Amino acid sequence: MRTETYDDWQKRRAPDLAVFEALARRGYAELPAEFRRLTGDIEIRVAEFADEEALDDLGIEDPFELMGLFVGVGLAHDEAAGGSGRLPNRIWLYRRAILDYWAEHDESLGDIVTHVLIHEIGHHFGLSDEDMEDIEASAG
Repeated sequence: MRTETYDDWQKRRAPDLAVFEALARRGYAELPAEFRRLTGDIEIRVAEFADEEALDDLGIEDPFELMGLFVGVGLAHDEAAGGSGRLPNRIWLYRRAILDYWAEHDESLGDIVTHVLIHEIGHHFGLSDEDMEDIEASAG
């Protein structure tokens, strides 16, 4: 097993939005296949921070407090909502908030991104925290 050295980090920069998108796609690909099939057409997007409207809607003042957000109609509400004229369900991952969390915890960045992704997909399904923990344990 290789250990990181000073030289490994000397010129390295924080992962950009493209790297985050790749981490999210890989995390999603490692979820159980039956779970991925059920998610349907969920878009995964990344941004530096949540926009002011999302923060205001959630009553959050500090953008570092929000690492991800599900936007759309959850499956539990989908039948009542009808399908036409509606934007696709979307999961937002917020790079700066995730990086801040990563810097303060002993977890890999990929694991954190996958955790946030699963948590936000869980909102789509109306899953409990226990259900999401089970899915996370079976990922990858």
